Amino acid sequence: MISTGDTLPDATLIQMGANGPEEVRISSKTKGRKVVVFAVPGAFTGTCTTAHVPSFMRTKDQFNAKGVDEIICVAVNDPFVMGAWGESTGATAAGLTMLSDAASEFTKALGMDFDAPPAGLFARSKRYAMVVENGKVTALNLEENPGTCEISAGESLLDAI
Repeated sequence: MISTGDTLPDATLIQMGANGPEEVRISSKTKGRKVVVFAVPGAFTGTCTTAHVPSFMRTKDQFNAKGVDEIICVAVNDPFVMGAWGESTGATAAGLTMLSDAASEFTKALGMDFDAPPAGLFARSKRYAMVVENGKVTALNLEENPGTCEISAGESLLDAI
């Protein structure tokens, strides 16, 4: 599993662009930049929609003041779902980047994948938030329970940097 001090593994994620899905290399998002990456178990799920995404919408200006260039939300959902979720929550309008890890390539490379069959969730991401500076993880807040959003919330990550 990824930890503070590690270099982020590279992977191809997908975002919705003006003309449809567009590939994005995570290395291009992090090289020479300070970014926040937070991940959720699933778009449109309860805690992800009502707590996690809103926490980064509330704190975006504070992250910007600390030199963060971009806040990226990652979920193991397809890019169409991520685009719709970004629109419905207001995250896209607030300036958050919604990236799809549909094949779970990035999530598995981080060691953050899990299954929760009773909830119908398979090959999903654990809930976490991290600060990445020039490709290196400088802060990592991982939730023990994917149904909670406490240490991975925007406010908690702000306190860690």
